[in-house]
Amino acid sequence: MPNSTKSSESASGEKELAFEDALKKLENIVESMESGELPLEVLLTRFEEGTRLVKTCQSRLEEAELKISKLEKNRTGDFTLQPAGRVEEP
Repeated sequence: MPNSTKSSESASGEKELAFEDALKKLENIVESMESGELPLEVLLTRFEEGTRLVKTCQSRLEEAELKISKLEKNRTGDFTLQPAGRVEEP
């Protein structure tokens, strides 16, 4: 059974995290960085990883926003996802 939080493979072969997974990792990174107990090199590595995770989260949110913007009400009052560029006649 498919799970919406599972990771997927990108076209470049890189493993991409689901939004929830990326957000959780980002929260953990922030906590560890705020502890003040990490050496500078580790902080820089965590910062770089956090930056990548922020981009992943932004990308997932943009994808969701695009899908929502395509969601339209059909003649029967049900909501349907319309393909980009297609407008259903009322």
